[in-house]
Amino acid sequence: MNQPGGPGKFAGESPYALETPHGIRCGICPNNCTLTEGKEGICRTHLVKNGKLYTIAYGNPCAVHTDPVEKKPLFHFLPGSSSFSIATAGCNLACLNCQNWEISQQSPKDISHTELFPGKVVEEAIKNRCRSISYTYSEPTAFYEYMYDTAELARANGIKNLLVSNGYINEKPLLDLCKYLDGANIDLKSFTEKSYARLTRGRLQPVLNTLATLRSEGVWLEITNLILPGLTDDLNMIREMCEWLFLRGFADSPLHFSRFHPMFQLAGLPYTPVETLVKAREIALETGIRYVYIGNVPDNESENTFCPSCKMVVIKRNGFAVLSENLEHGACKNCRTAIAGVWE
Repeated sequence: MNQPGGPGKFAGESPYALETPHGIRCGICPNNCTLTEGKEGICRTHLVKNGKLYTIAYGNPCAVHTDPVEKKPLFHFLPGSSSFSIATAGCNLACLNCQNWEISQQSPKDISHTELFPGKVVEEAIKNRCRSISYTYSEPTAFYEYMYDTAELARANGIKNLLVSNGYINEKPLLDLCKYLDGANIDLKSFTEKSYARLTRGRLQPVLNTLATLRSEGVWLEITNLILPGLTDDLNMIREMCEWLFLRGFADSPLHFSRFHPMFQLAGLPYTPVETLVKAREIALETGIRYVYIGNVPDNESENTFCPSCKMVVIKRNGFAVLSENLEHGACKNCRTAIAGVWE
């Protein structure tokens, strides 16, 4: 293993700052916050001090766990392996249904955390026999500098890097990060600008741009779409989303339709009907998406991976556990069709 270094080149000062007549503009995400002295951005993790933009979310994760990679969810990336998972407080969106709102809607200053600099993250990943490090739980874009330095060091030590994100990031920092990324799961929260604004206070187009960039940079990509009753469950919109994905080359990117559990500011909504999830999956398959899953519904057949040619189960799952594999060198053992993914 290479010797873990110090805090890293992006510790403290942020590299994506632009001086304007009105203050310092942060260029990490599409919010493009312009900050004056002592003020924080929307993400709560970046502020201006002495005329420079700094991150306060470096080396201080509030969540550190070893997870199955299936929990991200990533179903086609080293199945059955463990991923060392970290998050700091903060997020650049304000989703009404956030499942991690206790940390995502907080500042690192206001929540308990652990000191864990990039070198130590890599050491812990190796110690816990994790094949990857996941930047997850809250929103990795909010702790971009910490993620970048950790990912660079992880790559040097043979550890994979996984981004679990809302995809709300500008092109330049994403392209820089892609040099060290191996896989990603991006939340595509809806498929209209109106619903994105209502649910997240963000925009759809930057997320679509992120999907295209990840694909063009060769990063393994899976997509999650949480279906909210009465808000994002329009089957015509879901069909339009699937057609967009298919026509732009995402047929082999696994699509996870996830069941909504009432929480945070949408605690009054009901659970997503299973029938809606089943219909969404049927639409995606009809459109040409080859690998479509239903999440947050225990003991359903749609958590298994099926060969798109012979329909044989090539990976059988129960929740986050892999029960069996019928793959050989990334291909279906029955008909030899290649199954898209990162296998070994």
